[in-house]
Formats: sequence, structure tokens, C-alpha cells
Amino acid sequence: MLSNDIGIDLGTANVSIHVKGKGVVLDEPSVVAIESDTKRVLAVGDEARRMVGRTPGNITAIRPLKDGVIADFDITEIMLKAFIDRIGGRKWYSRPRILICAPTNITSVEQKAIREAAERSGAREVFLEEEPKAAAIGAGMDIFQPSGNMVVDIGGGTTDVAVLSMGDVVTAASIKTAGDKFDSAIMRYIKNKYKLLIGERTSEDIKIKIGNVSKDGRREEMDIRGRDMVTGLPLTITIHSDEIREALWDSVSSIVIAAKAVLEKTPPELSADIIDRGVILTGGGALLNGLDTLLAEELKVPVLVADNPMHCVVKGTGIMLDNLDKVAKKLIN
Repeated sequence: MLSNDIGIDLGTANVSIHVKGKGVVLDEPSVVAIESDTKRVLAVGDEARRMVGRTPGNITAIRPLKDGVIADFDITEIMLKAFIDRIGGRKWYSRPRILICAPTNITSVEQKAIREAAERSGAREVFLEEEPKAAAIGAGMDIFQPSGNMVVDIGGGTTDVAVLSMGDVVTAASIKTAGDKFDSAIMRYIKNKYKLLIGERTSEDIKIKIGNVSKDGRREEMDIRGRDMVTGLPLTITIHSDEIREALWDSVSSIVIAAKAVLEKTPPELSADIIDRGVILTGGGALLNGLDTLLAEELKVPVLVADNPMHCVVKGTGIMLDNLDKVAKKLIN
């Protein structure tokens, strides 16, 4: 019999779902394609993402979450319903209990929006948890001991930095600089330097394939295609990893500043633990080449990338689902 508990990492870039007893059963982009005139939903997830930047005028690919919070309530609800249907959640005999993750500093209004979207997509009961706590648990950190653990969770819309001890957040910061801002910075850099217009998907490809933020990082190059702003015609150019480091510098500096601010507010005893244990990087942004090296240099502590960083938050929700009755009282009501 299927469990009625599911954990959701409702990310700006991707939605991941963990079903109790089955593990991670869905990981798809947070994109919905709709027909502009009729508002009819054409595709959700992977299929909708393939349409980004490639659709005719009457089809719009929408990302309903922005900077870690719901920007379009109705489309978020449609997307959640579609994903829960896809895993068979709404065919269960009773409606599921849902544990859903949110950035640390969202407002009560934003919390309410997430809760309502989950309830209207078929949840019997909704619990909210802070993303860095779920990320730390999913990365294998024992945050329930009286010792300091620091996690930097770099998602699509937000970067959450937190120091945890005794199962709770001691100090934290959340900034709206993450994967999407990296992509935008690359697009802007290429537009300004080469007068070449590229799309979101090309920008993300560049970040993944040759992106680098450390002086000692990789040295690679890549041919990219776009539209020449001067002639209006297609154009191919070659760009290098060093250029991407330059493009991403401001965005990455914001993450370094946020991490330093959290460390400065951390009690000395916990700071000593962090020197021993190091900082764990989670989220898709953790895979950015050289980021761990740069943070280690700037923070003067060891920095490690978690195993499978993109799934740390959703894996954390899965572990919390196993103890949901015990931890429910501590979750955001």
C-alpha cells in the first residue's frame, strides 16, 4: 500500500518529490507551458522546459516561482497538481500529508501562499520546513547534536546559509542570488562584450560546461551561437572559462559576503566546530566549478561539496518524513 506522506523541494528551478518508502520519485523543472489566449495548460516539467525560448507567440513557458517564492499562485497550483498526479498521489485512498521546504527568511504571507498551493493541490495536512535544515540532514550532517554545522544551499532562486545545532537554526541568511542570477549574469556579459543575444538555456549550458569561479579552476572554451545585435543575423563565437569567472564575480561575491556575515554572528564554540567539520555546499549551485575552493579561501575553513547536492533538500525531507509525527510539532505551523 502506498504511503500518504510526501516531501517536496519546491525549487525555483526544479521540483523534487520524495514519497515515504519509495525515495525520490520525481525531479523536473519548475516550468509550465500554457496557451496565451485560452490559458490552457499544454505541458508541465521537462516537456515545458524544452519549449523555453522556442515557442510560437501563442504559447508561453512560465516559471511560477521566482527568488524562492511563489510569483504566480494559480500556475504553481496547476504545476503541483500535475506533479502529484504524475506520481499517483491523488489516486491514493486518503489525501497525502506534505512536508514542503521554504527559504529561511520568507514572510508569513509567502509561507501562507506555499501552504495554500499545497493544500489546493490535494494535501490533507501541510508542514513547512526551512530549506537549509532539510539540506543539512539530506547531506548526512547530524544537526541534532550540541555542535555547530554550517550549510550553504545554493538553489535556483535563493542561497540559504545557516549554522545549525541541536536540531535548529542558530544563525542564518537568505539572499536572492543563486543559479538564475548566474545565468542572467552570463547573458548580460556576452551581450555587453560581444553584442550577442543568447537565451536562458544557452547561458545555463555555458555555466555547466565551462563555468568557473576560482583562479585555479578549469581553463576551457566553448563555441556558442546567438543573434548578432548589430546585423540581426545568427553568429557563432568562442568564449573561455576566464570570461565566465569575470561574468560571475559579482554574484559569487554576494554569496561569500552572506556566508561571512553568518559566521560573524555565530557563537564562538560553534565556530570552533565549523573549523573542524567544515562547511557543506548543497543545491545545484554547489556544482559550479571552483566555488568550494573560493569559499574555502575566503572563509578560512574547509569547504566540501555534498554527495548529489541537487537532491540534498528532498532527501532531507525524506528522512524527516520517517519521523514526521515526532518532528511535526517543531515545524513551521
